[in-house]
This record gives sequence, structure tokens and C-alpha cells, in this order.
Amino acid sequence: MDRDSQPPAESRTASVVELAQKLIRHPSRAGVDDYGPVLGVLEDWLTAHRLPHRRLRDGAGAVVGLLVEVAGGRPGPWWTLDACVDTAPYGDESAWSFPPYSGDIVDGWLLGRGSADSKLAAALFCHIAADLAPHAETLRGGLAVLLDVDEHTGGFGGARAYLADPHTTRPAGVMIGYPGMDEVVVGGRGLWRATISVHAPAGHSGSRKSVVGAISRAAHLVRLLDETQLPDAATDSGFPLPPKLSVTAFHSGQGFSVTPDRADLNVDVRTTPGFGAQDAETLVRGAVARLDAELPAPAPTGITPVASWPPFRLTENDQPAAVLLNAAAEAGLTVRAKTAGPSNIGNLLAGEGIPATAGFGVPYQGLHGTDERAHLAELPTVYAIYRRAALNLLDG
Repeated sequence: MDRDSQPPAESRTASVVELAQKLIRHPSRAGVDDYGPVLGVLEDWLTAHRLPHRRLRDGAGAVVGLLVEVAGGRPGPWWTLDACVDTAPYGDESAWSFPPYSGDIVDGWLLGRGSADSKLAAALFCHIAADLAPHAETLRGGLAVLLDVDEHTGGFGGARAYLADPHTTRPAGVMIGYPGMDEVVVGGRGLWRATISVHAPAGHSGSRKSVVGAISRAAHLVRLLDETQLPDAATDSGFPLPPKLSVTAFHSGQGFSVTPDRADLNVDVRTTPGFGAQDAETLVRGAVARLDAELPAPAPTGITPVASWPPFRLTENDQPAAVLLNAAAEAGLTVRAKTAGPSNIGNLLAGEGIPATAGFGVPYQGLHGTDERAHLAELPTVYAIYRRAALNLLDG
């Protein structure tokens, strides 16, 4: 493919911003808004640019994403650009200094929920597909653009539907368009999550008989979990972050006069290659066994695992990390490879054996918070880097 035939990134970014503005002005808060309008904006644009696309649905038939596919004319692997177009909620709208659905540009900042995460990236990736489509016969494999509307729920329904779709080609790697210009996220801790049900005899809070209630037993379990020693990063060869355990929810009781007979906890363990899901479950079960031995109750404490994702980490020579880091270096940027503490969709992909990068984009403020905004001066550079990376993969 003749790279010189591609339009300059500067001339394309005005169109990218225009599309992103339209997306921001169609609210798509996860679990709150109807996704039809925001998907309609994308579908109109894709149709106008003659890009093949289709909606993705989950097992219940709900729309969870939009898939764009540009098939190359030569055999080779497929690669995917991924961005979500559902968003976090607005929170307290009175705390915002502009409407959360603004889409305006002020002092070089694109304003509104989704500007950073990740409607600007969605618009950018659609334009890259449009750039490549007229030259598709010269490309190897193909390029998919996945636009997920079930990301901020934590369900990642768009990605799951994409991978389960028998009509798609499984990608060799994925680049996820989270924002931030200083780093390419090439790894993340995994997780093991469970709910724990702690039991005890119910009683009246004013009774003469002393009862060790479920709240007291659950509080003792929290102390046992907090006191548990986890390995540090130095013992986990090559992985830069240690595992971490957190109790993230505690629910029990009602009113004042009853000592409740049940308390429910949520436990989140962030895992590493040297301390995986089985280790996390063994640790939690050990703490629960201590609780039941030290403070017996009529019913054993119950553990219900609810989620498990593996950790992942690419080296700087693994694709697609290598091509994205190299493209950034060729653009004159110093960008470091980062292993993230929080999990992300890259963990889901790692569980499917698909390598992913999870983050490189424009500078931003207020992601998931008040006054979310994305800085546009760097957009031409980010655009050029992603386009170069995609071309290098498809020309390979």
C-alpha cells in the first residue's frame, strides 16, 4: 500500500472531532441510556463512508456493540482496534462546569462525558478504517473495529459477542483506545472475586443473652483478611506489581433492634503470574476456615466465586505492543510500556489467548469524574501513530 496516498493526519482530525462531538451529544451512560441513538450516529457515518458494519448481540438478543470489518486482499492475520462508546454515569451534574453532554471545544479541550473514554478513540478508529478501505486489496489479513456498548457495565458484552461470533475471524491482537499519551499499557493484574455470606443466630439487641451476630463475625473475617500476608512483587519473576486483596462491600442488618443473622461481603483479589486465581481462592478459604473455627456458627460461611480473569503482560517485542511503541518512537515520542494495577478488557482477551494493548491516546482530565475532557492538540499525532501501527501490521 502506498502510504503517501493517505490523507495527512491533520486534515483528518477535524472530521474525527466532528464525529466525536456528535457521539458525546448522544448520551450513552451504561445501564441508563438507550444505545440506539449513539449507534445510529456511527451507523450513519459508516454507511456514508461505505464501510461494512453490523450490530453485535448477546445471547439474549440485546445489542452490545458494532463491528466494522475491512478485509484485505491477501492472506494474513486480522487485527482489531477497540473503543467503547458507552460511558460512565455523570454523577452530580450540578458539580460540572459545563453540561456533561456538551461536545463543545473550549481552549483546545473537547468537553463532555466520553470525550476521554472513549468516544474520541471510537471516531478515530472509524476514520482509520475509512483510510484503509480503498486500498484493502493490497493489505494482508484484515482490520476490525470493535465499538463496544457494554464496557462500562463490566460485562464487556461487545467483546464477548465479537469473539463468540462464528462469522468473524479471530484477531491476532487488539489495540484498545483508552486515553493517555505517556504510556502504552501492555499488561495488568488479573482478578479473583467472590461474595462471602457470614451466618450467626439472630437476636434482639436488647436481650440479656449475649449473641455474636453476623456483623461481628463478618468484622472478624475482615480483620483476618486484612492481616493476611501476600507475596511482594520481588518474588514474582518479571511482573512489576504485587497481588492485592480488598474487601469492597459489606451489607448486613436493618434498623436497631435486631442482631442480624447474615452479613454479605465482596472480596476482590488482584492476581499476578506468581499468585493466581487458585492461590487467591485458597487464601480466602483459609481465612474463612479460621473464622468458623474461632467463632463457630450454626451454618458454615459460604463463598461464591463470581469472576476470575488472568493477569497479562506483553514484552515490548510482542505484537501489537511492539508496533505501537515503534510508531510512537518514529513520531518522536518517548512512551513507556506500563503494567497497570487495575484490570481492563485486556485481561478478558488474555483469557482467550489474544494479546492486547490497553491505552494510548490524547491527554485527558476528569475520566469517570467531573468535567471530563480530552486535549485535541495532540490528536493528529495520536491519529498518525495508530494509522502507522495498523499499516505496519497489515503490510507485514
